[in-house]
Amino acid sequence: MAGYFAIFLVLLTLASGLIWLLDAWVLAPKRQQRLVLAQSAIAGELPESASQELVKEPYIVETAKSIFPVIALITLFRSFMYEPFQIPSGSMMPTLLVGDFILVEKFSYDVKDPVWRKTLYSNKTPSRGDVAVFKYPEQPTVDFIKRIVGLPGDRVIYRNKQLFIQKACATEQTSGCGKLEIVDLQLKNEGEFFQEQYPQRRYTEQLGEVSHDILQTPMRREPTHMFYKQANTDIDEFVVPEGHYFALGDNRDNSRDGRFWGFVPADNLVGKAVFIWMSFEFSDDADSWLPGWVPVGVRFERLGAIH
Repeated sequence: MAGYFAIFLVLLTLASGLIWLLDAWVLAPKRQQRLVLAQSAIAGELPESASQELVKEPYIVETAKSIFPVIALITLFRSFMYEPFQIPSGSMMPTLLVGDFILVEKFSYDVKDPVWRKTLYSNKTPSRGDVAVFKYPEQPTVDFIKRIVGLPGDRVIYRNKQLFIQKACATEQTSGCGKLEIVDLQLKNEGEFFQEQYPQRRYTEQLGEVSHDILQTPMRREPTHMFYKQANTDIDEFVVPEGHYFALGDNRDNSRDGRFWGFVPADNLVGKAVFIWMSFEFSDDADSWLPGWVPVGVRFERLGAIH
């Protein structure tokens, strides 16, 4: 089921639309009828002020008619085209930072209704390397954002901070699959980002056709005892079931992702993150008089497409 805000928008659209229809079909004709009866009673024209008072729309009708077109447009746009999201944590650094505001393309994957999230139109499936928003499998009212690493049928291993993928073979496919391959990493820099007091290494990772940056914290050990345990696999090995996807955060040592809770059902997919339309910077100075949620700057250089 959708989040509370999506349900609220749909209910508000329906309520304002129904009030508008009720007025057009029932209430407005009754007001006109009252005006005709009043004019007949005095055998003439009523004063302009009295006529306007008799046919005046109730406040709730006037409000519904004014907001319905706007709310309906927002609901349609947000439900089926693009939905704005704010990045709340650092799990997708350096690709996405806290304070980034992004657009998620809803029609990149299956198009779903905005309340019950039943598929209305089957579209594309996620590609390896997509930055996807989905309903958190352990709490479906919460939206998560991670990078799609494993497709249905893939075997994924994350061992000693290195990613390995054995791609599933499609029907009659004989090359480019079935072999466990290491995902290429190229060191970019170290010390640009920190996790607590530990410096992080920034790598460029080549995931299929997608080249993107990730962060690793060499001083942090893998918490394999907390990893999702799949039957008949090693603790750091994941075989993606049909109709599911395996997702990781780009900030590999600071992300609660598929390593900890398993796989993303296709029905949970919301859309593909495609664009950063605003990015605010916040102060991390504990002595600052400004509340932590008040922006102290705009990172214009971050605006643009998401890779």
